[in-house]
Order: sequence, then C-alpha cells, then structure tokens
Amino acid sequence: MATIAMRENLDALYRLADKLYRRNPAEWRKGNAPNRTEAVNLLRSCVEQRFGWPPLQERRDIDALALALSPEFADDRVGSFIYAVADTMIVAHGDRTQFFLIDSLDAQHLYNAARNVEVAIWILAQRRNALGRPLLLADEINPAERNLSYEREFGKIIARLDLLAQVMTEKYRRAVISYVQTLVGGQLLQFLPVR
Repeated sequence: MATIAMRENLDALYRLADKLYRRNPAEWRKGNAPNRTEAVNLLRSCVEQRFGWPPLQERRDIDALALALSPEFADDRVGSFIYAVADTMIVAHGDRTQFFLIDSLDAQHLYNAARNVEVAIWILAQRRNALGRPLLLADEINPAERNLSYEREFGKIIARLDLLAQVMTEKYRRAVISYVQTLVGGQLLQFLPVR
C-alpha cells in the first residue's frame, strides 16, 4: 500500500509540474531544459534517482520548501517547489520510495508531511512577489472560468498521506493489542475442562 501511495503521489507531482510549467513557461526557461517536457523529465530523474536539485543549493525537506517559496527566489520555482514537496514526502517515508512487508513507517512523520504540503499550498496561493503578483500562477477563480485542478491534485496527495498515517497507527495499535492478548490470554483465559 505504501509503495502504491508513493507512486501515485510522485506521479501526481509530475502532472502538477507539467501544469505549472504550462501556466508559468518562464520558469522552465530558467533551467537548462530545451522545453517543458524535458524540464519535467529532468525533474522526474532528479527525484527518482535522489539527485539534488541544483537551484535548491543542496537544501532538503522543509528547508528546500522554504527556499522555493521565498519571494526572493529567482531560479526555476516550479521545479524547485515540486522537488521540495517530493523530497519532503520521501523523507517522511524514511528516504524510501519502495516498501516491503518488513518495512515500517512512522505515522507521525507521514502526518507531518501531509500538514507541510497543506502549508506549502496555502503559501503558494497567498504569497506575492515584490510586484504583488502570485509566486506561481496555479488555481484560478474568475467570472469566466474556475480552475481548481491544482488544489484537487494536491488534496489527493494529502489524503493519501493521511490515510497511510492512519493505517500505520492502526497497525501498531493492533500489534500492541495482539501482544497483550497473547501475554495475558495465554495464561489466564484458557478454556476449562467441562467433564
């Protein structure tokens, strides 16, 4: 389940990167990519291979998010923002993207990652640059159209992180209950002979 959730979340981030590059074409041009598609492919490669994202100056996790969302940031904001969100999720999953039966995840870290994504989305929607413009054009509500596709995609990511955190909490709760029942029940709650 964790592997599927991670794959879905990363794929959602790559779709969001493509959409954000479409609405903010000046951002992919700040990088070394010849076009938008190559910019997304480069981003995917850096995330999946766990290479650093050069504009983030080797920052990771929430430090990278803070830099990518600062009004003074002049590099590729789309790639940096998406890379930082992906890195935050991967760090919360113990720096892994594939999981096996014996792997365990910290439910609190997953919960914190979901809250960090919520905060990042809010900052993206609210923060403005020195000219008073949004840092990135994303969701749009105006009399002619209503485009909330970014918010919906980020909402799915948050929901998957929250669900996985709840599953991990339940897994450990059940393990404790099972252990106590075995410990106590093995000695005290045995059937008595009826004959």
